[in-house]
Amino acid sequence: MHPFRTHTCNDLRPEHAGQEVRLSGWVFHKRDHGGILFIDLRDHYGRTQVIIHPSRSFFERCSNVRLESVLTITGNVVVREPEMVNHDIPTGAIELVAEDVIFESESEITPIYLAGESDEVGPEELRLKYRYLDLRRESLHNNILLRSKVISFLRQKMTSLGFNEFQTPILTSSSPEGARDYLVPSRVHPGQFYALPQAPQIFKQLLMVAGFDRYFQIAPCFRDEDGRADRSPGEFYQLDIEMSFVTQDDIFKIVEEVLQETFRKFSTKQLDEGPFVRIPYRDAMLKYGSDKPDLRIPIEMFDVSDIFGASGFGAFAKAVAGGAVVRAIPVKGIASQPRSFFDKLEGYAKEQGAKGLGYISWKDGELKGPIVKFMTPAELDELAKRGNMTEGDVMFFMCDKPAVAAKLAGDIRLKLGRDLNMIDKNVYKFCWIVDFPMFERDEETGDIIFSHNPFSMPQGGMDSLLNKDPLDILAYQYDVVCNGVELSSGAIRNHSLEIMLKAFDIAGYAPEVVFDRFPALSGAFKYGAPPHGGIAPGVDRMVMLLADAENIREVIAFPMNQRAQDLMMNAPAPVTEKQLRELHIKVRAQNVQPNAAAQPVANA
Repeated sequence: MHPFRTHTCNDLRPEHAGQEVRLSGWVFHKRDHGGILFIDLRDHYGRTQVIIHPSRSFFERCSNVRLESVLTITGNVVVREPEMVNHDIPTGAIELVAEDVIFESESEITPIYLAGESDEVGPEELRLKYRYLDLRRESLHNNILLRSKVISFLRQKMTSLGFNEFQTPILTSSSPEGARDYLVPSRVHPGQFYALPQAPQIFKQLLMVAGFDRYFQIAPCFRDEDGRADRSPGEFYQLDIEMSFVTQDDIFKIVEEVLQETFRKFSTKQLDEGPFVRIPYRDAMLKYGSDKPDLRIPIEMFDVSDIFGASGFGAFAKAVAGGAVVRAIPVKGIASQPRSFFDKLEGYAKEQGAKGLGYISWKDGELKGPIVKFMTPAELDELAKRGNMTEGDVMFFMCDKPAVAAKLAGDIRLKLGRDLNMIDKNVYKFCWIVDFPMFERDEETGDIIFSHNPFSMPQGGMDSLLNKDPLDILAYQYDVVCNGVELSSGAIRNHSLEIMLKAFDIAGYAPEVVFDRFPALSGAFKYGAPPHGGIAPGVDRMVMLLADAENIREVIAFPMNQRAQDLMMNAPAPVTEKQLRELHIKVRAQNVQPNAAAQPVANA
């Protein structure tokens, strides 16, 4: 017999009755029923109930053993009486009568509660500190297993579509665009630094230049960004994809197939058939106030600046004259809500930075609301017509500068969707956001800057760069969104050095700067670069959606907290003065001292 187990804790069934077997696992639960001890033994695969009779020599020690101790138990399988069957677990029709117990490893009292769910276990900071314990919980354990299965499926799917998996460097050069880099000092090149890749962007483009037609990678990416519910600070993984000789439509077709098959395989939720809906960026900002709209919310906003700009409502009319816009948010059937509902919603709007939140309700055959008295019957009729407003409906209004009004109105839309239970939790709503602007104006400096990926191809190519207002140029850039979560950004790449230099020139970069910052890409484009494009759906975010997790840390085995700290490994941490000297570094930050006690760990 194997020294640890003949079966897992999920294997045994009534057909094993009478067999002598051996199981190993953790003590999940313990109960004393009239002198007979019941232990639920848990391993990676499941749970089995073990019976220990008081006549056994190991009874007392088992009675006192702490939860999460590791035992190896040999015994006989017996079938439970019908009324005693546990239908909640696959092994619930049998139990194991212990004949021998080996105490492999006894546990101290655990600092977190492992039999409950996340809201019962303890504070997240404590869970992250003892992540190896937290991972024993069934729900989190299953999330990490789901992640493994999703990644395996993605690899199989991409290979079946003719893609080849390549690995790109982890130590590379710093990029002047995007988020902040994580820098790694060079020991042999004093004063110089590597950067951890924010994405394999340039490398995958170079693979296309090198003649590889279809590339993918489950790629680690590193960005020094603040954490949030759908973003892990520090590092994350993405399904990185690049293809040569393709159009935007070709990429959409591949990505839709991969995402649809993945979500169908790992979820029972409804998923729209056919191509994902495509929404131009400017339409998304107008209708939803966001470039990652949650289409499960049946609210579409629209512009009513023209109505209010000529109205008697002075606050809005004056603002519109000064360059502001008014966004209308129509909501069906909520006019019967109490006054407190509207007051709380206005309070929420002000918390987000709004000056206020106007509204009109169509209730009891008349129009009500604080701004009705300032509007003419014709203006009110036009509002009703544009919003298709009928008895019982309400229209909210947000007035501010265009970008601010879009964000605030989008926040109100989301809150209304949540508070009024408009969001169907049993569907996935995908969409493409397309036609992003190539450039935007920096609000602080007034300079023209890239609004998205600087390596994207402008729509219209060189002609657009030469003859259009930069703010009117659109790019072949696109995002794929699911249920309000941005899964990925992508683009048809610029493969022309001349177009690349002109695009960077508009954004204020001289040719010598481009050559200095992007030597490999600018050099490679001199030797025949194919038209190419790609995308990189976030693996963490995909799994978060599939697992119905509230935040992304619930689907990552060892995540950092929102302050980019690894509480389990105590990172970041000071290093020794010797290590700093080897790297030619002197720490200048206040209250940070080298760790004199820290010792380098030998290579394993």
